[in-house]
Amino acid sequence: MSGPTENVDAVIVGAGHNGLVAANLLADRGWHVLVLEAADEPGGAVRSDEISPGYTADLCSAFYPLGGASPVLAGLDLEQHGLRWRHAPQVLAHVLPDDRAAVLSRDLDATAASVDAFAPGDGDAWRAEAERFRGIADQLINALFQPFPPVRAAAGLLGSLGIADGLRFARFAVQPVKQYVSETFSGEGAKILLAGNALHTDLQPESAASSVFGWLLAMLGQFQGFPVPEGGAGALTGALVSRLKAAGGMLRCSEPVDRILVAHGRALGVRTASGALIQARKAVLADVAAPHLYRQLVGEKHLPPRLVDDLKRFAWDNAIIKVDWALSGPVPWTAEEARQAGTVHLGVDLDGLTQYGADLARRRVPGHPFVLAGQMAVADPSRAPENGESLWAYTHVPHGHEWAPGETERHADKVQALFEKHAPGFADRIVARRVLGTKDVAHGNPSLPEGVANLGTAAIHQQLFFRPVPGLGRADTPIDRLYLASASAHPGGGVHGGPGSNAATAAVRRNALGGSGYAALIRAANRAVYR
Repeated sequence: MSGPTENVDAVIVGAGHNGLVAANLLADRGWHVLVLEAADEPGGAVRSDEISPGYTADLCSAFYPLGGASPVLAGLDLEQHGLRWRHAPQVLAHVLPDDRAAVLSRDLDATAASVDAFAPGDGDAWRAEAERFRGIADQLINALFQPFPPVRAAAGLLGSLGIADGLRFARFAVQPVKQYVSETFSGEGAKILLAGNALHTDLQPESAASSVFGWLLAMLGQFQGFPVPEGGAGALTGALVSRLKAAGGMLRCSEPVDRILVAHGRALGVRTASGALIQARKAVLADVAAPHLYRQLVGEKHLPPRLVDDLKRFAWDNAIIKVDWALSGPVPWTAEEARQAGTVHLGVDLDGLTQYGADLARRRVPGHPFVLAGQMAVADPSRAPENGESLWAYTHVPHGHEWAPGETERHADKVQALFEKHAPGFADRIVARRVLGTKDVAHGNPSLPEGVANLGTAAIHQQLFFRPVPGLGRADTPIDRLYLASASAHPGGGVHGGPGSNAATAAVRRNALGGSGYAALIRAANRAVYR
């Protein structure tokens, strides 16, 4: 690397929430940190704007059950920098095709009563699941967000469960959600709440390990809700940026990086698209999708051939089509239970989820979409004028589907027709509508290619030490002092800061006393994996 124009301790490529979390943690250590963002504003998928005067819409992510539970975000004290969490009166309602609705509430009695109305006894079964979660919640959450392998947290989890219950929990965790709910509940209400939550990922009801995703989100909703940042998703990004600047970190937007500079197996810094060279004395952290990092920013010549080959099998998650509406009044649901829910699921029943998943597996645009919707003013009245509503909805479609002219709008019309069916008069309240196709959802973000949100499938074959490819399951890459800090790394998607925190932790360990030994251990492990 010759003639750098600038020297810093660490360069973070990408100002998504994971990149900003990593930058904050390193700045707290006294590091001189620079974050470079290609877009003209930070946040990545955690941003908001106005779709009509007074109506705030979140561009991608919106409700944050994992963020509310994350020890990473909690440890940053973002409330000191303006973040305020808000909650809807009810967490979630799943509206079935016949307009019955199952409700998830932070009041356990209310949730139990709702599912019990579908099948007597299911309320008690739900309470048992809630008690099981309560008994292991701290250990489970710590295990989720720690660098892989989470030895101490996993030992604590096993200690809480014991061998007998631990074996049964392991069986449950790898089950398809449809199998799990059929063993546990009798009625449609509890089953659809859990299965619908599982399909916040790109998994199908019959996918291995979909049970633990649905159960985790449902139980987080039960005990802490699905919180939203007051004023819009961008308020979370704003708090991270404010904290970073207060800690002495720097952020530059409209500054795309086109190359990570590597020599002798070590990351030395970056070259920006404008030609500036920035030397990183200690680390380069990349909050970008793994294929973009390895193929475009690093280059295959610097990588083990086996990793390059593994990247050919990297699997993206399903894409998203999203619709935003500004409404002059609340959604006039026929199912009154849906009127106070921040998150609403609709479109299909349990068997319909199977058909929806089968269409996606066959790379077909689902004929009967499963729709996930957010009534943002129900959760946070600041999102819309008085008595108005800022509503969004998204549905999954196959990644890589070639959309014919007008096809995206027609699919959005199909989604809107579902609202009209379950809330007659809905269309009369529309002030504005915005349709974001698969290429629009990213808003120019190269880490969200063709509308993906998870930066890689949530399927078990691409989780843990298989994420993003078979390897160590850590932020460390085969290139010394280069760390993957995006949702392509363990623990994956969701707004919780885990990948950013893990990358910062790895960078600190590499530069601490004994860092050369740590580097040698990582090199040896990578040689074993990629030989």
